[in-house]
Amino acid sequence: MPRCCRTFNEFPFESLEELVRTVRSDPGHKEAWIPELLHAVGLLPHSPEALWAVTDRIWQQIFIEQQEKTWAFGDMLGVSLLACVLVGVASLMLAPAGLLCDQSAAAAAKLGFLSYLTGKYLSPSNCKVDFDWTEPQVVGSTLTFFIRFFQRNGRSYPICDEDPLLVEVVAGNGAHKVACSVELGGTDPSLANQARVQFTVRRAGLCHVSVLIGMVHVRGSPFIKNFLPGRPDPQKTGFIHHSCTVVCTQDEPHHLFLEPRDKYNNACAIDSSTDPSDEYSVDIVEVSTNRPVPSCYHWESHPENSRIALVLKLDRVGCYQVSVSYRGTSLSNGDFHVIVLSRSDAALVRKNVAKKSHNIWYEAKLIAMNCEKLAKPKKVFVYVSPKQLTIKEYMLRIIPKRLITFRLCPSTKFQFKGSNNLEGEPVLVVDDGCQPQVEMVCEERDVIAATFTQFLLKNIGGSETFKDKLEFFYGEVRKLHQKHYHDKLQLKVSRDKILESSMKATKNLSTGDWCKSFEITFVGEQGLDWGGLRREWFEVLCSALFDPENLLFHRFKNDKQGLVHPNPRRPSHLKLKHYEYAGRIVSKCLYESSLGSGYRQLVRARFSRSFLAQLIGLRVHYKYFEQDDPDLYVTKIKYILENDMEDMELYFCEEEYTSTGQLLKTTELIPGGSRIRVNNQNKLMYLDALAQYRLATSVREEVEHFLKGLNELIPENLLCIFDENELELLMCGTGQFSIADFKANHTVSGFSFEFRKVLDWFWTAVSNFTEEEMARLLQFTTGCSQLPPGGFAELNPRFHLSSAPTFGSLPTAHTCFNQLCLPDYDSYEQFERALRLSINEGTEGFGMI
Repeated sequence: MPRCCRTFNEFPFESLEELVRTVRSDPGHKEAWIPELLHAVGLLPHSPEALWAVTDRIWQQIFIEQQEKTWAFGDMLGVSLLACVLVGVASLMLAPAGLLCDQSAAAAAKLGFLSYLTGKYLSPSNCKVDFDWTEPQVVGSTLTFFIRFFQRNGRSYPICDEDPLLVEVVAGNGAHKVACSVELGGTDPSLANQARVQFTVRRAGLCHVSVLIGMVHVRGSPFIKNFLPGRPDPQKTGFIHHSCTVVCTQDEPHHLFLEPRDKYNNACAIDSSTDPSDEYSVDIVEVSTNRPVPSCYHWESHPENSRIALVLKLDRVGCYQVSVSYRGTSLSNGDFHVIVLSRSDAALVRKNVAKKSHNIWYEAKLIAMNCEKLAKPKKVFVYVSPKQLTIKEYMLRIIPKRLITFRLCPSTKFQFKGSNNLEGEPVLVVDDGCQPQVEMVCEERDVIAATFTQFLLKNIGGSETFKDKLEFFYGEVRKLHQKHYHDKLQLKVSRDKILESSMKATKNLSTGDWCKSFEITFVGEQGLDWGGLRREWFEVLCSALFDPENLLFHRFKNDKQGLVHPNPRRPSHLKLKHYEYAGRIVSKCLYESSLGSGYRQLVRARFSRSFLAQLIGLRVHYKYFEQDDPDLYVTKIKYILENDMEDMELYFCEEEYTSTGQLLKTTELIPGGSRIRVNNQNKLMYLDALAQYRLATSVREEVEHFLKGLNELIPENLLCIFDENELELLMCGTGQFSIADFKANHTVSGFSFEFRKVLDWFWTAVSNFTEEEMARLLQFTTGCSQLPPGGFAELNPRFHLSSAPTFGSLPTAHTCFNQLCLPDYDSYEQFERALRLSINEGTEGFGMI
C-alpha cells in the first residue's frame, strides 16, 4: 500500500482531472504505470453506491487496525490519499464511459479529496421522505410529503435549484403521470434541507412516487401508495345503455344497470352488504293521473362489475315519469320516461321492429302546431318507419298530404302529457329542436312512442350515450366494408400541388380501393411510409381543403378562431367536385378510425355548427348564428330578439354588398318578402328565414356534393345517430392540447413574488387536466372549446394570464381578450379548487365579457 502511494506521488500531475486526460491521451498505454493503475481501478466496484462505500470500509479497517497499533501521521495521510485517489479516479474514469450513471456522484468527484474525506456531498441513501398522510387515501385531496436531504457524513444538506432533484408521481396503476408542485427550502433556516411536494391524485389504484437525486433513488424510493375512489358523484353516475324512453312489458321485471362513479370518473366500489336504497331514491309518477306509484321497484347489487341494478315491475299499462337521485341530487341521466305495454302490444312492437316495416301507421288528432292551438282538431295519420316519423293528412280522404317529417334520431324528443280534456285521449308532443313542435292526441300514443324508441335504439346500437354510439358506429362501418380488404395501395403525390395531385392519383379508385391502406410517396422526397407519411398526407390535404386561405371554405368571423363554412363565393377554379372530394376524404378518415386506434385519422378542421347540422339532415335555425357568426348574432340577431320591432323598417329580404360597400343584390327570404314587414309576431320567422338563406340555401349545392363524397364509405343512416356536436367529436376529436405549446404561446402581466408562485401552481394544475377540462378552460377563457389549427400560437389575442388584485376569490375571464385573471391564494390546494370550480361551473358570475 505505501509503495502505491509513493508511485502515485512520483508522477507529473496535480489533479485527478489531469490524470484522466493523461490516460485518455495514451490509448496504447506506453507509460508503464498506466496498466497498473487501470488494473487497480478495474478491481473497484462500478456502481455509485459501492464506490461511495469504499471510503467507509477503508476508514472502518483503519479504526480496527488503530486499536492494534499506533499509526504514524505519514501512514494516516498515505492511507487517506490512497482511498481518495482510487475512488476519485474510478469515478472520473467511469463517468465518461457511461459506467457511472449518477450525476451527483460525478459532481461529488469534482469536489476533491477534502469532500470525500469529510463526506460533504449529497447522499441519496441518507435522504428521508416523510408522507403527511395515512393510507389509504381517497382521490381528489391535495396531499403533501417532505423530503429531507443529508450529506454523506449525516449532516443537513441545503437543497437548491441546481441540485439534480427529480420527483415523479405516476397514478392509476402506472398509467397516468401526475404533475406536482415542489418548493425548496423556506424562510426558516432550519428548513434549508427540506423540499415540500404537493400533488393531487385523481385516478384510483396504486400510485408510484419516485424521488431521485440524478438517476439514483433515495432510500425507500419508489414508494407505492394506494388511492381509493371517492363517493359517487351524481353528475358522473348514470345508467349504462341509457335511453330517455324505456319500454317495459306489464308485470315483467325490467333491469336498468347503474354504474356509480366519483367526480373524477373512477368506478366506485360496491359493498354487497349495504342497501343501495339508503343513498339512492326513486320517484315514479303515472303521467295520466300525476300520482306517485310506490313499491314497484327494488335494487340489486353487483359488486363483481361495480354496478347496481334498478329492477322495475309495473302492473298497469301506461306512461310513467321516473326520477332517480343520489342523496337528493338527480343523476346525470336519471330522469326518463317508462312506457309499459300490454303483452300483446309489446309483441306487436317487437314484430314491427324485427321486420323493419315501412307501413306502420296510427290515427291521431293534431291539436297544436308550433305552440299554437288549432281552432279545431285535425285528423291525421302518424307513420313510423326505421328512418322517420311522418304526419300526414288526407284530402278528400284519398289524396295524402305530408304535414311534417321528423328524422328517427336522438335529437327528436317526445313529451308525454295526461289525457286531453276535450278528446279524453293521451297527449304526445314531438319536437326536434328546429322544426315546428307538434302536439297530438292519440289512443295508441304509447305504442307509437315504443315503436319509435325501439327503431331508434336498434339504429344506434341500443344506447343514446356518445361512447356507446361511437362503438356501434365503428362496428357497423367495419361490418359494411368487411368484404373490402385493407391491402396496401401506392399513391404518389406532389407536396407543392397536394390537392390537384391527390385528386388525380385517386380519380379512378373504386369504393374497394378507398378502403385500402394508402402508402404515400411525395414526389422528389425519400422515405418509406410506415404510417407517418400517410398521417402527414391527411394533415396537409385537410389544410388544402379546409383552410379558409384556400377559399373552398370561409369564416364568417375574420380571425383564425372562427369556424369554417362552405364558401358560396369561391373562385371559379374551385368546382363542386372539390366539395365531393373533401367529403370523400372525411369518409376515408372515419373509415380508417373504425379500424382501431393505430389507424385513427382526425379531420383537421373546425366546421360551423350549421354545416354539421345539414350533414345529418337537421333544419338550420337562427340559434346557429351565435356560434357560427358571433358578430352578426351580437349586432343584429340579439338586437331583434330583445327589442320592439314595430317601429323598425325591416322586411323579409336580405341585402348583399360588395367589399367596397356597394349594394350587390337584394334577395327575398320568402315569396313576396320585400313587401312583408318584420314585427314582434313574425320576427322569429324572419330570423329562421335569414338563417336558412345565409347558412343553408346559399350553399345547398356545396353541401349536397360534400354529402355525396361522404356517403362513399359512410352511409347517411349511420351519421344520423349523432347530433351536430357529437358529429364534430367523431370527425375532429376533442383536439390535442400541448402544454409545451401553451407555455410557449402565452403572455403574462404581473411580476410579484406571490403571482409567480400562483403561475407555478397554474402550470401544475393544467398539466393534470384531462382533455375535457382543457377544453373547458379554453371555453371559459376564449369562448371556444377548440384551438385554431395552429394551436395556441394562432389565438388572437394570445392567451393572457393576469394577476387579479384579490385574494381567495374565483378566477375570472375576459373572452374578448382571451384573458384569465388569477387571484392570490394561501395554498396550491385552494388555488386548484377555485380554478376547477370556475371552469366547471360555466360563465355566469365569473366576469365573462
